[in-house]
Amino acid sequence: MEDRELEEVLRIGRLAAARVSAVYATPFTVELKGPNDPVTRADREANELICAALAASFPGDAVIAEESVPEDPAEVARLVARPRVWFVDPLDGTREFADRNGEFAVMIGLAEHGRAALGVLVLPATGEALAGRTGRVGAAAFCENADGARGPLHVSGVADPRAATMMVSRSHRPAVAEEVASGLGVSRLLPCGSVGVKVSRIVTGAADLYVHGGAGAKRWDTCAPEAVLVAAGGRFSDLAGAPIDYASADLRVRTGIVATNGALHDAVLALTRRAT
Repeated sequence: MEDRELEEVLRIGRLAAARVSAVYATPFTVELKGPNDPVTRADREANELICAALAASFPGDAVIAEESVPEDPAEVARLVARPRVWFVDPLDGTREFADRNGEFAVMIGLAEHGRAALGVLVLPATGEALAGRTGRVGAAAFCENADGARGPLHVSGVADPRAATMMVSRSHRPAVAEEVASGLGVSRLLPCGSVGVKVSRIVTGAADLYVHGGAGAKRWDTCAPEAVLVAAGGRFSDLAGAPIDYASADLRVRTGIVATNGALHDAVLALTRRAT
């Protein structure tokens, strides 16, 4: 049965990706919203497009988007308290976008009652779109290529950490990631920017795990990737193994991220729990 809601979000994500690609083809400028926090015209234009489209297609739902977060904390708390909240990262990997290395994504995720339920990741550099929904009978994840062809997505079955590939940040590598790699004997480390692109590699079976320490990630960084990964058979949690609470008025994910193919999750948590 066609998932009309997921199809509509995929349509919106592709429109936003086209806007991002159009800016990518120009000599755009990069600004700073704050220290080490770049932003471009692509971020803002995709943000505006997605928010307007979600409001038109899903009236009454709350929307939290990176480039238009309400300044009033009370308003943020009111929005995330709704049963359905869309978390939008219009351009995940702005630094990679600015470096023109192709490692960036448009991400739209839906949280229902505080849990990631639906996600779309569009990768403008390749034209691929990854989509998934959790919590419904028959729910699964799929990849749509640039030509519209679709195929199912499922994580790898790698259970031996020594045979695993671990996604790591291109710009910085937290101590907990180093501890997991050495503790499990993971020797294949794949540098990459963008949380969404890292998780997409796990979803497609090209990698098997990713660990992010610290409080740098926001909930718009994790909602869509979590939904797609779980729909593809993987697992997603914080460093202690707890689920990400999307009903929290604190938009930072302060307790880190563990994303795996599922088979490796408990082994990773055995190490990351020591760091919490």
